[in-house]
Amino acid sequence: MEATAVRGAQGMGEVRMDDLKTLIKGEIETEAAVLKNYSRDASLFEVMPQAVVHPKDVEDIKALVHYAAKNAESGVSLTVRAGGSDMGGGPLGESIILDSTAHFSKIGGVEGDEITVEPGVFYRDFEKVTLAKNLLLPCFPASRELCTVGGMVANNAGGEKSLTYGKTNRYVRRLKAVLADGNEYTVEPLSKSELEEKIKQNNFEGTLYRDLYQLLEDNYELIQKSRPTVSKDSTGYALWNVWDKKTFDLTQLFVGSQGTLGIITEIKFALVRPKPHAKLLVIFLHDLTHLALITKTMLSFKPESFESYDDHTLKLAVKYFPEILKSLKTNILSLAWKFIPEFSMILRGGMPKLILLVEFTGDNAEDVAIRSKAALESLSGLNVRKRLTHSRAEARKYWVIRRESFNLLRHHMRDVHTAPFIDDIVVRPEHLPEFLPKLESVLAEYKLTYTIAGHVGDGNFHIIPLMNLKDPETKTIVFDLADKVYELVFAFKGSMSGEHNDGLIRSRFLPKMYGEQMYGLFKKTKEIFDPHNIFNPGKKIGTKIAYLKSHFETS
Repeated sequence: MEATAVRGAQGMGEVRMDDLKTLIKGEIETEAAVLKNYSRDASLFEVMPQAVVHPKDVEDIKALVHYAAKNAESGVSLTVRAGGSDMGGGPLGESIILDSTAHFSKIGGVEGDEITVEPGVFYRDFEKVTLAKNLLLPCFPASRELCTVGGMVANNAGGEKSLTYGKTNRYVRRLKAVLADGNEYTVEPLSKSELEEKIKQNNFEGTLYRDLYQLLEDNYELIQKSRPTVSKDSTGYALWNVWDKKTFDLTQLFVGSQGTLGIITEIKFALVRPKPHAKLLVIFLHDLTHLALITKTMLSFKPESFESYDDHTLKLAVKYFPEILKSLKTNILSLAWKFIPEFSMILRGGMPKLILLVEFTGDNAEDVAIRSKAALESLSGLNVRKRLTHSRAEARKYWVIRRESFNLLRHHMRDVHTAPFIDDIVVRPEHLPEFLPKLESVLAEYKLTYTIAGHVGDGNFHIIPLMNLKDPETKTIVFDLADKVYELVFAFKGSMSGEHNDGLIRSRFLPKMYGEQMYGLFKKTKEIFDPHNIFNPGKKIGTKIAYLKSHFETS
C-alpha cells in the first residue's frame, strides 16, 4: 500500500506519515487546524509545518533524528517547540515540529540546591516544586506563566532578577541531548584531561569535540574579542563561554542555541535561595531627562532588580483591569484601595511617562530598609515622584503590570497586532543619555503607537509597536525600521537581543553585529554539530530576508 505523504512548501521534502508511525510511539498530528496552530508563535511570522509530533521518550527522538538525517537531502528537518511564547519565530518550521510538553514533562526531586527536569515542563509548575524547598531558578522571564524550562534554555532567558543573578546559562549544570548521529549524550563541564579523553574517541562525539576544540583554539583571540560587552546577550553562539583554557563546557554553547545543535532531553539546574526581605522603590518619571542619572544612582545601591514600563503599558493595565485583578487574585475594591497613592499622584501630576521599579532585597530586614531609604533620599534633589512600598503584597501590583503587559497587548488589540521586531535591544546603561534621544528620533520617523518595558538596570528595553498587519505598508516599515534601529544599537556596541534570541527575526543581522569572520565561525559551529542541517534550519545561520517576507503574518 502506498504510504501517506505530506509535501512541504518551497521545495521541502515529503514527510511520509506511515513511515513515522512505524518509527515512534508518540502521537502524530496532521490536521489542518493543528498545523495552523503550530504555524505561529508570538512573533510576526507564519510557517506551516507538515506534521506535529509528540515524542513519547528519548527513543522516539533518536528515531526521528535518524529519519531526518536519512531524508535530509529532501529537506526533512526537526524543530522543537514547547510553550510557543517565543517572539522571534524560533520554534517555527516547515517540516516536523516536536512538541515536548506532552511527554517530556517530568520534574525530578530537589537534591541540595540542584534539580533535574525535562525540557517540556512549564516554569509555573517547576517553580511550585522549587519554592516548596525555598529555592528558586532566578532567570525566569516575564512570560513565566507561559514558558517552559526548555524554552528558557534554548533562548538563554533572563528577566527581572538577571541584574543580580544573571541569565539561564549561569544555572545549567548538565544537559542530555540527542545529537546528529541519533545518539543521546551527556553534556557537562570537562577538565582539560577529560577533554583530552573525549577527543581520543573514534566516534561522532569524539569528532565533534576535536573539531570544536580546534576551532576554539585556532580563533581564541577573535572569539574573546567578539564577546558582547553588554551585561545581557542572547545572540549567535556563545563560543566565548565554552573554553577558558582550563574548563571545556559545552552546556554554555547549547544554552541559547535555539535547538539548532541538537535536541535537549534533560536539564540539571542549580537553584538559589531567595532573599526573605524586600522593599520596592517606585519612581514616576514625567520625562526622560534624569533617566541616565537616576539609573546610575540606583545601581550604586545594589538593587536586586531594576525594571521599567511606560505610560502606554499603565493605560493598558487600567483599561483591562479585570485581567490584572485575576493575576493579583484580588477583588476590585481591594485593588482600588492598593492604588490610592498612585491615583493621588496622577491627579496631582498627570500620567507618568515611565515607571521605574527598583527592588532591594536581603537576608536582614534592617539592611534592606536602610538601603532602600537611602536610595529614596538620593532622589530628593530631582523633581520626580517616588514612593517606597510597605510590603511584598503592595509591591506585587507593579510587578503584575510589568509582567502582563505583552499578553494584554497580544490578546486584546483587535485592529492592530503586537509587532515584536525591535523588542529586545541592549546598550550599556552609561550610553543611555546619548542613545535614547537618537532611538526616539528614529522611531519618530514612523507614526507608530508602541509600548516600552524592560530591564533598565541592564540597559535592556522591549519596544513593542502596535501595527495593522493587513496594511501592505506594515511589512515595509517592519524591515526598514529594524535596519535603522539595529544599526543604531550596533553603533553603540550593543546587542540586538538581551534575552529573546535571534529566531527568524534577527538571525540575518548576525554578520553585522559580529562581523563576517565571526559569523563564519558560527557557520562552522553549526556544521560541526549538524552536518545535515536537520535541527531547526534557518535560525542563526542561513536566514534569507526573502523567506521572512514570504512568511510574514498578515492576519
